[in-house]
Amino acid sequence: MANPFQVGDTAPDFTLPGVITKPDIQRLDVKLSDYRGRQNVVLAFHPFAFTAI
Repeated sequence: MANPFQVGDTAPDFTLPGVITKPDIQRLDVKLSDYRGRQNVVLAFHPFAFTAI
């Protein structure tokens, strides 16, 4: 299956759940479009990070 995205393509807008831990724990939704044109964005996925097994 061919990749529909190419290097340099604009990413589609999306929303992900986020957590800020300092000074207090806050849960919020983060939209890519909130940062578009303002700064670079790096996505990092850490499956099962910070979870008890």
